[in-house]
Amino acid sequence: MFTGIVEEVGRIESVTKGEKSSRLRIKAKAVLEGTKTGDSICTNGVCLTVTKIHGDSFSADVMAETLRKSNLGALNIGGKVNLERAVALGGRFGGHLVSGHIDGTGSVRAVTREDNAVWISISASASISRYLVEKGSVTVDGVSLTVARTEPWGFRISMIPHTQKETLLIDRKPGHTVNLECDLMAKYAEKLLQHETLRTTNPEQDSDQVWTADLAQYRNASAASQRNEPLSETFLRENGFFNY
Repeated sequence: MFTGIVEEVGRIESVTKGEKSSRLRIKAKAVLEGTKTGDSICTNGVCLTVTKIHGDSFSADVMAETLRKSNLGALNIGGKVNLERAVALGGRFGGHLVSGHIDGTGSVRAVTREDNAVWISISASASISRYLVEKGSVTVDGVSLTVARTEPWGFRISMIPHTQKETLLIDRKPGHTVNLECDLMAKYAEKLLQHETLRTTNPEQDSDQVWTADLAQYRNASAASQRNEPLSETFLRENGFFNY
């Protein structure tokens, strides 16, 4: 588990490509302190396992699914990545709960400056946007950020000078692909609410039946969100939000 507080920016030393996978060697310093083989390091928001430490760098394998779902496949020698070690038990959570299992990618639409802040507009699919709320949390390339605005096409974030200095986000330009992870708690809350609604409305069903129906409803809701269907009173009633 991570917090989205980037510890340092690493540099790609080598990329060894397989048939559908790759192996990265990343030069770093701070994240190697106390790190051993088998530990996790969040790399541009993606949880990677350290397979070998080479003094001032580490290696990590990236499987095909990760390359498909993230921007790690676009990395080349000399490229830079945001890095963070897994949080230690009892450590401080300066950002928010980040799993390192991204939900997908987005695309930078615009970058503008407002005094000391830099605004970044990011396009995101409906399956990601559904979990975003203004003043809530989102992870962009491993950086914990506050959602400043939600938009029909995605969202906007605003970076303070410290984030501009300590991460790679200031280098992102329109068209750049970024890794996105929604707030983990929002996804768990949605799933639990859907399951509880089915359980209370169908008390005679056993747990397996409820789970099967729950899964079908979840898939239907996900499909509806991807079609950008508006939230309606009918939808709320059908899903147990009104009891009168």
